[in-house]
Amino acid sequence: MKVGDTMIEVKNLTKIYNTKKGIFNVNFDVHEGEIFGFLGPNGAGKTTTIRQLMGFTNANEGECFINGLDARKDAAIIQKDLGYLPGEIAFFDHMTGDEFLHFISSLHGMKNPSRKQELIDKFELETNRKIRKMSKGMKQKLALVASMMHDPKILILDEPTSGLDPLMQKRFIDLILEEKKRGKTVLMSSHLFEEVEKTCERVAIIKEGRIVAIESIHNLKSQVRKSYRVGVNSLEDAKIIQGSPLEYVMIDPLHFEIFIKDDYSLMISTLALVRVTELISPEQSLEQIFISFYGKAGE
Repeated sequence: MKVGDTMIEVKNLTKIYNTKKGIFNVNFDVHEGEIFGFLGPNGAGKTTTIRQLMGFTNANEGECFINGLDARKDAAIIQKDLGYLPGEIAFFDHMTGDEFLHFISSLHGMKNPSRKQELIDKFELETNRKIRKMSKGMKQKLALVASMMHDPKILILDEPTSGLDPLMQKRFIDLILEEKKRGKTVLMSSHLFEEVEKTCERVAIIKEGRIVAIESIHNLKSQVRKSYRVGVNSLEDAKIIQGSPLEYVMIDPLHFEIFIKDDYSLMISTLALVRVTELISPEQSLEQIFISFYGKAGE
């Protein structure tokens, strides 16, 4: 689906705590029908930014808008078309899952329970259990159902697959891609690179409260050097690679990992001089890109 108008807008947003930590001059936007990834380790500023979008706290500077409405002043109106999953979830532990979902349904004024049941079935949620007796993964599934069962146009999800097993992580990814096809707008913070690669068109990377990159997944991955695992036939072939100006790591006497940034001609001309027995290009991950941003001291 083609992305449309801006649905989420963060403009020059600054929130500084007494510790002097926070977020500083954060800017990004998310378009209608887009899944946008928000990446950073714990403490980088993801949740602080999301709390501003939810209207929970006042910023020192800047402003946020959701569907054209002021995130702080118009929070009550925005909530009607918004699904929110917090990074740290607070439940009424004495309730069962059914009771909690009924309570949330009543807040949204839901009359049709079909979407709720669809999500319960998808995540195999045991709703008859007391919340205090649920595992972390089961509580996460309960929170996901609660955030999406009123079929909102916009989803803001803070670490949505935390605590889920690999099967449920895959089901979440499939669900989010289905939501995109239905025209939903999704802002998703995560440190799980696989789910971001599979779902997001663009990502923002936040470091120490500042945005250090906003790029398409494709462009981000193209900025990082690529690696190729190369096997050669003989020690004589290996010596040719060792004597070349290629950047490489020797895996064993006949196998190398060769690194390329953007010029393939040197690798091609060098490999033409040897008998290649293996050539594998491992798929790049956002984790490599992420580390490249966080590994640069002093930035």
